[in-house]
Amino acid sequence: MPKGSNHPVGEQPGGMMQRIQQLQQQLAEAQERLANETVTATAGSGAIKVVMTGDQKCRSVEIDPVLLKDADAKMLQDLVLAAINLALDKSRELQQQVLGPLSGGQSF
Repeated sequence: MPKGSNHPVGEQPGGMMQRIQQLQQQLAEAQERLANETVTATAGSGAIKVVMTGDQKCRSVEIDPVLLKDADAKMLQDLVLAAINLALDKSRELQQQVLGPLSGGQSF
């Protein structure tokens, strides 16, 4: 780097700012993609189904009516909790896939 310069050799003064703006744009696009993509998790052999977005918003919880005929409240609560936690895990995996290349390996 030449003396008195804050820029790497060969880089234009606006080059760093342009790269930062590009990264910000890519990050915004990735976040929008995550908000629109969903993951689905099930528990109780499919009796409970949770759909969650890539930005970890729960879109829906479906309970098979057959389960309600025989299920007790505790078992139902456990199955819903298991499905939600699995959906969160899948959502986090999706985030890593989408944001990983932009983050330089850091977690979000």
